[in-house]
Amino acid sequence: MAYDAGFASSRVYRAKALATGYVTMGTRDLPRASRFYELIAREMGVGRSAESEDFVGWGLPGGITGFGVALPDALPEFERGMVPLQVDDPEQVQRLYEIALSNGGAGEGAPADCGGFYGAYFRDPDGNRLNAFCVSQH
Repeated sequence: MAYDAGFASSRVYRAKALATGYVTMGTRDLPRASRFYELIAREMGVGRSAESEDFVGWGLPGGITGFGVALPDALPEFERGMVPLQVDDPEQVQRLYEIALSNGGAGEGAPADCGGFYGAYFRDPDGNRLNAFCVSQH
């Protein structure tokens, strides 16, 4: 499960049901980060679930945020880590990697199968590290 320093739960909404996890990443340029993650979210089949002047979140219908970006002042305890994005299949991992690289992201590990775990690693334009992955079949 990812950790978001309490931003989503304290500033955007209070979920009535437990979510499997969410993460909020820092950005210095909210419009640029929003454009970058809008394409990632679209490929994953989710839309915007929360938005304010210093935060944008994407997730499932009903307001549960899967991931989001926030300006530094909105997320004072921000620490860099890696954000996992679980998807359906290796083809979607490949598409997310290509979307990231063609929209200002940087590759850190091309899509590959590592014994039942198919994944790719990349950074967004702010330097946040992401991992698109799926459980693969041998």
